[in-house]
Amino acid sequence: MHKDLLRLARAERGVRVHLACCLVAAVLAGLLVLVQAELLAGVLSGRFAVAALLPLALVVACRGLLGWAQGVLAGRAATALKSALRRLLLGRVEGLGPAYRSGELVTLAGRGLDALDPYLTGYLPSVAVAGIVPLAVVVRLFVADLATAVIVVLTLPLIPVFGALVGWTTKTVTERQWRALARLGGHFLDVVRGLPTLRAFGRARYQASVIREVAEAHRAATMRTLRVAFLSSLVLELVASLSLALVAVPVGLRLLSGSLDLRTALLVLLLAPEAYLPLRAMGTRFHAAMEGVAAADEAFAVIGPPGEAAAETAREAGRAAAPAGARRSARRATPDDGPPEIRLEDVTVRYPGREETALAHVSLVIRPGERVAIAGPSGAGKSTLLHLLLGFVTPSEGRVLADGTDLADLDLDEWRRRLAFVPQRPHLFATSVADNIALGSAAGPDEIRAAAEAAQVAEFASALPQGYDTPLGERGANLSAGQRQRVALARAFCRPAAQVLLLDEPTARLDGRSEAAVVAATRRLAEGRTAIIVAHRPAMIDLADRVVRLDGGVLVHPVPVRGGEAR
Repeated sequence: MHKDLLRLARAERGVRVHLACCLVAAVLAGLLVLVQAELLAGVLSGRFAVAALLPLALVVACRGLLGWAQGVLAGRAATALKSALRRLLLGRVEGLGPAYRSGELVTLAGRGLDALDPYLTGYLPSVAVAGIVPLAVVVRLFVADLATAVIVVLTLPLIPVFGALVGWTTKTVTERQWRALARLGGHFLDVVRGLPTLRAFGRARYQASVIREVAEAHRAATMRTLRVAFLSSLVLELVASLSLALVAVPVGLRLLSGSLDLRTALLVLLLAPEAYLPLRAMGTRFHAAMEGVAAADEAFAVIGPPGEAAAETAREAGRAAAPAGARRSARRATPDDGPPEIRLEDVTVRYPGREETALAHVSLVIRPGERVAIAGPSGAGKSTLLHLLLGFVTPSEGRVLADGTDLADLDLDEWRRRLAFVPQRPHLFATSVADNIALGSAAGPDEIRAAAEAAQVAEFASALPQGYDTPLGERGANLSAGQRQRVALARAFCRPAAQVLLLDEPTARLDGRSEAAVVAATRRLAEGRTAIIVAHRPAMIDLADRVVRLDGGVLVHPVPVRGGEAR
């Protein structure tokens, strides 16, 4: 059983209560088989009168009612547990930022966690039944007929043994299927998001062929999983059928010879299948639940074990309730008396699932108020360096210091209040221009207009139908690339307390006029701040005091800049 899921279920009261009641209902329904077999054997053998059919009908009705209650309670437990898991997952991913692929997250939080239903509603109840009902049946068989009980005891372990042998293969092929599904969902979402760019460069048809290849890989993985599942069902049914034959044939011969009475024979024949049935059902439901288990493994790999997540939640709640001084003692914040010195000491970054390093043994010192340009080819690690400073990525080796304090020891919320970040592709929301500018700050109307003037947003905002109150399309669909970039710069101007400016290629894909406007706004924004600018264009590099070049994740050499000319 999945230990992390069970720990989370115990931690969530709603899940714990519903799941416990579900398991009790499943076990009671299984134990009523003993009563049902006793009554039916007695009626068929003539020991009980026909009136015994009434309690028999009541027993059958009770089993049906318990089965219905089990289904309802299991469904509620599954819904509550998936909600708790999604809440932890999204809360954790919020802190990871762009380090986690959004396409894979959508697949995991949606289809992936929905696949937990067979595990919670089918497999767990069958495990509880398989742990109690076969034992109770064997005890009753020992009382009724010793020879039959010995045969059942000897053959019963064969089902879990063969089930475990096939189950190891099932787990492997199901994990492959899940990875193929996650890749398919993530790649498809990324393609849909980048479709306008793909069409502009004539690469849409190529990506259609890539999606076909990924979908074919998922189809092949699914068929392998189904083949193993069918093989498992065949093995379990064959073992159970042979075991029942070993019980039924001797019972029939003894009944014919007169050494066994009819009631005992009927009781044995009715109970023996019930000893094997829970184990067969558990094996069948194990395969149906494997996709959900693989998704749960992926989810807990992101959020960490439930105990750690709960402890972190408690720590956050304690910090929120504590006075400011107490919060700072728990996690330190760097002094706010000016731009900090930023130091990278032998920093290496590896992303999960990748062997190659994004950054390799990078050591760099950025002095307070210095403007540094980061240059290098695509994939050199420039954006990774910015994500390190934002706290979205943690070093695999080495450390990042702000005024001598390790970022791992800082309150990241406090640290990020000192940062202003302008990404390469800023996200604009389906709300007004003013609200998009004020995002992440408490700026009022006057401050928003001042920021818009400084970032040269006012040039086009005044021409919009409702000025700053004009609603934008999702991702700023009704603005040009340069206009979207200036809105992102205006957001940074709305953070006057920010002492460190991080810019990730803000002039990429802009025309000359838009580039000039962004460069002029960036020059004003960088005054009095430490600025780290990822740039390729000479106009942006000219703003820097020095240039640092990355290539393949390695720091090549710093290039000083004087008077706007690089050496």
